Parts: sequence; C-alpha cells; structure tokens
Amino acid sequence: MISQADIYAAKILIVDDQEVNLRLLEHLLQSGGYTAITSTLDARAVAGLHQHHQFDLIILDLVMPGMSGYEVMDALRPLELEGYLPVLVIAADPDAKLAALEAGARDFISKPFDALEVLTRIRNMLEVRLLHRAARHYNTLLERTVGQRTAELQRFRGAMDATTDAIFLVDVLGMTLVDVNDGACRLLGYARTELLALAPGTLLPSPPAPPLAALPGGPAHLATEVTECELVRRDLSLIPVELGWHWYAQAPVAGGYPGTPGAGGLLLIAVARDISERRQAQERLKHLAHYDGLTGLPNRSLFYQTLAQAVELAQEKSWRIVVLFIALDRFKSINDTLGAALGDELLRQFSNRLVECVRLRDTVGRLGNDEFALILTMSRNQQEAVAVANQVREALRAPFDLRGHAATLTASIGIAMYPDDATDPETLIKYANTAMGGAKQAGRDGYRFFTAGMNVQVLARLDLELALRHALEHDQFILYYQPKVDLRTGRISGVEALLRWRRPGYGLVAPAEFVPVLEDTGLIVRVGAWVIQAACRQIAEWRDSEVGPVHVAVNVSSRQFAEGDLEGEVTRALALHGVAPELLELELTETALMSNAERTIVVLGKLKKIGVKVAIDDFGTGYSSLAYLQRFPIDKLKIDIAFVRNITSNPNDAAIALAIVSMAHSLKLSVVAEGVESRPQLEYLRRNRCDEIQGFYFSRALPALELGQMIVAGAGLPPGHDPAAQPAQTLLIVDDDVNVLSSLHRLFRPEGYQILTASTPAEGFEMLALHRVHVIVCDQRMPSMSGTEFLSKVKELYPETIRIILSGYTGLEAVLDSINRGAIYRFYTKPWDDTQLRDNIRLAFQHYWMVNQPGLARVAAVR
Repeated sequence: MISQADIYAAKILIVDDQEVNLRLLEHLLQSGGYTAITSTLDARAVAGLHQHHQFDLIILDLVMPGMSGYEVMDALRPLELEGYLPVLVIAADPDAKLAALEAGARDFISKPFDALEVLTRIRNMLEVRLLHRAARHYNTLLERTVGQRTAELQRFRGAMDATTDAIFLVDVLGMTLVDVNDGACRLLGYARTELLALAPGTLLPSPPAPPLAALPGGPAHLATEVTECELVRRDLSLIPVELGWHWYAQAPVAGGYPGTPGAGGLLLIAVARDISERRQAQERLKHLAHYDGLTGLPNRSLFYQTLAQAVELAQEKSWRIVVLFIALDRFKSINDTLGAALGDELLRQFSNRLVECVRLRDTVGRLGNDEFALILTMSRNQQEAVAVANQVREALRAPFDLRGHAATLTASIGIAMYPDDATDPETLIKYANTAMGGAKQAGRDGYRFFTAGMNVQVLARLDLELALRHALEHDQFILYYQPKVDLRTGRISGVEALLRWRRPGYGLVAPAEFVPVLEDTGLIVRVGAWVIQAACRQIAEWRDSEVGPVHVAVNVSSRQFAEGDLEGEVTRALALHGVAPELLELELTETALMSNAERTIVVLGKLKKIGVKVAIDDFGTGYSSLAYLQRFPIDKLKIDIAFVRNITSNPNDAAIALAIVSMAHSLKLSVVAEGVESRPQLEYLRRNRCDEIQGFYFSRALPALELGQMIVAGAGLPPGHDPAAQPAQTLLIVDDDVNVLSSLHRLFRPEGYQILTASTPAEGFEMLALHRVHVIVCDQRMPSMSGTEFLSKVKELYPETIRIILSGYTGLEAVLDSINRGAIYRFYTKPWDDTQLRDNIRLAFQHYWMVNQPGLARVAAVR
C-alpha cells in the first residue's frame, strides 16, 4: 500500500533550460508537500544524476539547447532495465506530446502550467512508479518463498504418494499448486505436470477461512471441517468426494516486504476421498423414498414438496401456478378384467404419454392408484391450462396395447390455480381434486376449474373462437392503414395495413384481444390470406382513383409463414387485382424468418424475384444478426418502438437505434422507425439519417377513405432543420430556477447567440433533439437528475457538444469524475462574474469550432 508519506518523500528531478520554469515548478511542488526535489539546467547531466540518485520522477522539458528531451530519454533508457522511464515531459506543441509518449515518456504537462493539472499528473505518476517498484520487490520475495516451500514439500512426497486419497498442496500467497500426489492424478485423470500447471480454483472449491489459530504464532498444523462436493475430472465428468482442508502455518520469510503476506504465510493442504459408491447408495435410497416404483414419477410426498417449493418461488416472482388433478375413468373395471399386471402396464404407458404433454420445467406426479397430477409453472394461465388438459385427453384417445389387448381410456381433470384459488399446496391439491369430482359428475372425459369465474372465462374464450370463425365467414374484418413518411421529402411514402374486427354488438375490437386467439387456433393462416387479398384490392382501388399508387405493407405471422402457402397467396392476389408487385411489402418478424431458415430463403427469393418487397418488423428484439441479414433477401428494417420511445434521452436506446440505421445502410437497406410520437423523436431520427417513420405524431391508423383523402390533400411533415439557417452559435441553458435562466439569457443576449432555455433535463433533451446545440450550460442541483448525470447522457448522445456545469453547490467528487471521463468541459460556480463567464463561454464556442469545424473557428472568434 503506497502511503501519503511515501509519495511526498519521492525523489523528483526537474530539468529545464529556463531558470524561471525551474523555480516555478520547485515552488509548486514544495507548496504541494514534496520534500525531495532536485533541479538542473544542464540536460547532459540527467543520466548521471539518475544513475546516482535513482529518481522516482523526472520532469523533463523537450526543447533544450545542447541536448533535447528525446536524447535525454535515449540516455536514460539503458539505466531502466525494465524499460519503465519515469519521465513527465513539458511541451506546448500537441504533436510533440504524442512523439514524446512514443519515445517512452509516461505523461505530459502543457505550457503554460495549470497548477491543478501539474500536481494531479505528478501524483498519478508517482503512485504508478512506487507501485511498480513495490511489485518488483514483491516478485523477488515470492520467488524466494516458493523455492523454500518447494524444498519442504519434497520431504512429504513419499508419504503423499503412498495414500489412496488425493492430496493437493496449495501456496496461499500465490494461489498456486505446489505439489500433488499420485492419488490426485488417478482421481482426476491428469499427469502430475498437467495438474501443477492448473490453477487451484479450476480444480477445487473455495476453501473456508483460516482459523485464528492458524496465524503465525499458533499451532503449526490445524484441520478444519470436512465437506462433501464434486470435482471435475479431465474428461469433464464429475466425481463426488469428501474434502478436508488443512492449514499449515509457516514461519515468516526473511526479507519479506513489510505489509505483504511474504512476512509470514500459510500452506493449504486439501485431502479428497472418492465417495462415489456411498453417493450412489444414498441416491438409490432417496429415489426409492421419493419416486413411484411402478411409473418412475414423483410420488405423493415428493410432489407435495415440489409444489411447496413452486409456491414459495411464485410468491417471490409473482408467477402463477396451475395444478391439474387427473383421474382415469373406469380404470378399476379394466384392472379387474385384465388383471393387475396389465393394469400396471396401462399405468406405465399412460405416465409416459403424460410426461410428453408438458414442458421440462413442469412436474408430473402419481398421487394414488389411478390418480395423477401436474404442476404447471410461470406463465401458465387458464387458456394454457385448458390446452394441456386437452393434450392429456387427446393422449388417451389412442388405444393402449396391453400385450395384444387393446384398451381405451378417458380422464376427468380438475384444475386449481395459485394464487386465484389458494396459496398453500394442500389446499390447491384439495381444490383440484374437488374440481375433478365435478368433471366426473358432468359426464367424465372433461375438465372443470375449481373457481366458477374461470369456467366463465373458458366459456368466453370458446365463444370468442366461434365468433372469430363466424367473422371470417361473414366479412366482419376490415383493414385500417397507418401512413409511413419519408424523412427526406416529408411526404407519405406508403402505409401499413392493420387488421380490425367490427364485432356485431361490441363495436371495434382491439387487436390485442383477438389476434392471440387467431394465433392459438390457427385461424391466423386463413385471416392472413384474407388480409393479403384485401390489401391488394385496396391498392388497385387507390391506383384507379385520384389517390394514385400507394405502397402497402402487410404483416405476416410466424404461423402463417410456416403453415400457409404465402407465395401462392401473394401471387394469386396480385394477379386477381392487377397490382404491380413492387407496391406490396411483406413484414415478417425475426422469429418467422428463423423458424425454418432454408425454406424462408427459398420462399422470399421467389417473392423478391417477382418484385415484392420484404421488411423485418420489430427489428432489434430478436436475433438481430448480420449473418441472417446477409442470407435473406430483405429490403427494409423496422426499428422496434421499444428503442424509439426514449431515443432522445436514453443513450442505450439511441445507440441501438443508430446502430441499426448504420448497419442497414451499410447493407443497402432502408430503415423505418415505429412508434414516433413527438417532434423531438422525429428530428433526432431525421438528423441521424433514418429513412422513414410511422407513429401517432404524424397519424394514427385510419380507414381507407380517410387515408386516401390525406394523401390527396398532400399531408406531410413540417420541414426539417436547415443547416444553412442554423445560427452560427447556439447556447442551451438548463436550470430549474427561472430567475437564473432569465439572468443568463440577459447576460448572453448581446453576444449574438441563439439562446435556448430548459427548466428540466427532459426539456433539455427535447431542445437537443430539435436544435443543433454547440454549448450547454447546466445547473448541478436539479430535482429529477443532477447536472453531471444529465451531461453524461448528453455526451453519449451528442459527443460534439461543449458541456459546462454552473452551480452554487455540488459534490466535488462527482464533478471531478465527470471531468475525467470527458462528460464536462468546465465547471464554474455561482455567483458568477459576468465578464469572466462571458469570456469563458466565448472560448467554449471557439473550442467547439476548432475541434469540429476548424475552418469556421476564425469566423466564430470574430463574432
């Protein structure tokens, strides 16, 4: 550990041919607390002085008569055998700074001197230099320690190899294997040299903390508790062992560096004994106690334990659990007729079919003779419970082959849900059993929910399915159209067709209520074909009217793409209505594309060949891989609304959206941003070269008639930012105090800046999206977000801006951290000096133009 005293006592040499610079730096260092300072005007004397005194830091001027700073570093290099030159150069020329670093200097300071910068850089270099020296000393000590301990371990080699247990000797100081015995090699399947080359952490679990008595001065040998664990063999198989840890206290090493473990250490001995046979016997006993001997399923005891654990986890995660109680109908008569042996075979076959009906994370158990139960966890709801119940019933319909005898069965199923019906395992199973009894009373071969309200929901779902089938047959579906706008022209470039359902007696039903049902039932395939036909019909109607040709995008579901004849449906619709293929665009999700990649490539290739456009919908939420973008014939990407919603204030969302834009353009694809709901979102996307947008900011989805009228009327976006009309210098002031905003506005108005003000960070983000801002002055203390937090996000979103904190109170650490990370350019305090602040803001603008547009820097300086 490097102390404050070590740093202030470090030996420093100052080399400069200017007497005034020497004295200035000497005074600055002495004022900072440094005591061992040497200086010289003669650059040729530096190597000799360093060889004699071994300075911790040399502050070196680059430009000196007789011998340049570069030549001095060449002379110093042979004296630093490890190549670490403790040189801090003084330079004014930026190119000279880079050259000095390449020549071996560790850092630089600029002329004229900034006291805080000089002291900070000197302290940082001294810390690194002293740590580097301590590390070298420590390595020397470590080598000596390892040598001593290796000699000690040789004496134990014979005894170690004589035992069948595996023994590992670990040097705690360096966490390396010192030695292993033959038993360890046999146990893990390695040669001795291979084992010694591995880190202990890759072979053994973390050891317990050493007992206090194991410290130097305590007993030499101590054993801690014995634990059971599994070790990984060379073939990656696991072997169970009984592992004991033994601590061996060692005497201090002579010459150990003060404050390091080398001043006294511990040797750790791990002894592992193979307990595979004992573990196998335990597993056999455990299996017999918790699993049904006939079917191999969890028995009643284990099923209750599993359900209790699932309930406990569901309470923490706010999940839902479904319990299905299944009783085989008339099993007793089959068992009595064919005998117990064939009855047992029937139960085994049924349990196998039951397991195939559920997911890996669900649980199947046998509770009694002909009674089984299921635990369905996480996202399961009443609809999924119904689906599983129907799968179980369907699994029973195929006859069972009982040694030549065919038998068929049905089942009565009761369903209870956590937390809707009960919150403890016993009650859940009791309620599911009660519901099963209701299913038997209702005529068997069916299911019932314990809660009457859930039965109502199931019936409502069935009613919805029937109504949807009726809707398709009686033309109750219609299409609405949401416009897309070209950001280059501001005009409507196309529309997306969106499905709506006018259900008699209910009005317009939201897609979220019926589209999932279409997906679950498979009706989406037929409805998707109807959408393609309706969209092509509407394209033809618009084409033959004053509206003219309109590009229409149609969503294609994963199930429609996988099960339907997409190519045939599109071809027939285009031919029937005489529509040009390039006016139709198909939007597919990434999941639909990847479900059967080879078939997808073939189908989309054929559609592309006839001229149909293809877009990826909700891009960024699925695979988002360059590999498939290159493989599939795609024309357009649609950025998901999740990345657009906070694009002006969330650097992560902005980075993802802009990466999609850049990636798409590099692949010659166009980009559409979904869900644009505000002018700042629009301007940010327009500024960053997004091609099209759609969303409520421009228009909601409209009926075909209204959409056509909008196109005829020439509706479009307001004009975007004109760089030529942008004021030369734009200043944004963010402060929650309106008086401060007013004062700063009056102060800077005579300077000719375009001045924007915001009273909250949210307003600040909007202003940044709407205007090209050059300099930002921000208060530190604001209710919703501190100034440093706000400017850190601004740095990621608009890195070219010059960012300044102006505040009467702030945490110094936060400001310094932001300055070091480059989030803040300057920090000024309140109350401010008007003249000084005006001059500094003027310099900030000059800095902006010098960095971003050097050709305009002179013009900005004149203004």
